[in-house]
Amino acid sequence: MLLTISTTHRPATDLGHLLHKNPDRMHEKPLAFGRALMAYPEAGEDRCTFALFVEVDPVALVRGKGGPAKAGGMLDQYVNDRPYAASSMMSVAISRTISTALNGRSKDRQQLAETPIPLQATVTPVPARGQEDIAARLFEPLGYTVTATPHPLVADDDHWGDSPYITLELSGTMKLSDLLNHLYVLVPVLDNRKHYYIDQGEVEKLLAKGEGWLDSHPERQFIANRYLKRRSRLVREALARLADSADAQEELDDETRNAGEETLEQPLRLHDLRLQAVTKVLVDAGARRVVDLGCGEGKLIRHLLAQKQFSEIVGVDASLASLERAEQRLHLDKASDRVLKRIKLMHGALTYRDRRLEGFDAAALVEVIEHLDPDRLPALERVMFEFMAPALVVVTTPNREYNVLFEDMPASGNSGRLRHPDHRFEWTRAEFTAWAEPVAERFGYTVNFRPLGDEDTLHGAPSQMAVFERGRPS
Repeated sequence: MLLTISTTHRPATDLGHLLHKNPDRMHEKPLAFGRALMAYPEAGEDRCTFALFVEVDPVALVRGKGGPAKAGGMLDQYVNDRPYAASSMMSVAISRTISTALNGRSKDRQQLAETPIPLQATVTPVPARGQEDIAARLFEPLGYTVTATPHPLVADDDHWGDSPYITLELSGTMKLSDLLNHLYVLVPVLDNRKHYYIDQGEVEKLLAKGEGWLDSHPERQFIANRYLKRRSRLVREALARLADSADAQEELDDETRNAGEETLEQPLRLHDLRLQAVTKVLVDAGARRVVDLGCGEGKLIRHLLAQKQFSEIVGVDASLASLERAEQRLHLDKASDRVLKRIKLMHGALTYRDRRLEGFDAAALVEVIEHLDPDRLPALERVMFEFMAPALVVVTTPNREYNVLFEDMPASGNSGRLRHPDHRFEWTRAEFTAWAEPVAERFGYTVNFRPLGDEDTLHGAPSQMAVFERGRPS
């Protein structure tokens, strides 16, 4: 299988700096299933071409752990197109041989690595199975001019028609790293087979290599389904996380969006009261390692930092912009090593298991759950109480009954009078109890409820808190 990449950017030989491969000599790299050979068929000022030839040892492939699927039986292990057709092995070769370019780095030409340049890529032969014009449907939305030339089933005999193999030619103006990431993901999608086992790690690869383009691709569901070999659980997770990413890109600045709610609650000093109450619960419980889920700009983290008993404080949020503001407002760029050892900010979704967050003493969700669609709550519950399973979980959420006491609170469409345009729901005290008590019972916790703010005789307090403790009586 062969991949060539050409550019007419001047001087074209700068392609060698981007790929970290000297045009003046041949390069070779051993692979688990064969070897990769790299050379420059042409290297001039006006045009330069890099060629990656992947040579597959079919016997080594069968003997290795990543051999072809066994569904076709023993014969399929030896009679297949793996030795010559571009597939997931091409993606592996790209990541093993030109990973620096794949990741958008260049020691000598970093500015060029970040600059769109004219590029042409050819991959041959490529299996294009299943759908008409599949190559165009995958690559044209990314800005390429696409040519897919079919290979006849029998050379010089049109009677047999075309084989499922094509020569794929792409041209466009873009960053080299973008081209490589597109090929890394989409060549296996064209092939519709993978030569190695698919697990959770493949979801992370897909999201990492698809960052910035896959969430808006019109064929993202088709891509995820094929890339993950129709593993339904993994496909659902990948699509949900892509949706979260797309939503995050469309959100307005958090400060602007939160202004209405903060203005509404400011006379009650409710935000400060919540943070103080949650901090006190965590301190009184003797927690030392704490996770702030949906940490936003780090306001709770700031409170926790003031308490010396907390040896590790991790903030997690789905919004990269919020994490950046948290880093700025916590002045982490100027913080001492002692402070930096205590704080860690992580990008992540709250409805997906993250093994980095397991084993902590306590977790807090301060005004977070109401931002989730109700059908995502079961996923959050499992992540929080089954997988993370801290000894203590503190959850706060608005009390909807109190909303009638706020003057001039705007209605929120079909959702009624809610405090924030992004709230998917707000619970009454009875609804909060009806959610929390079964969750506690199901996962082996006890739960008690506390009002936050001055209580109205009829409508209760403006906010409410549930404290879940594992294995303790209420």
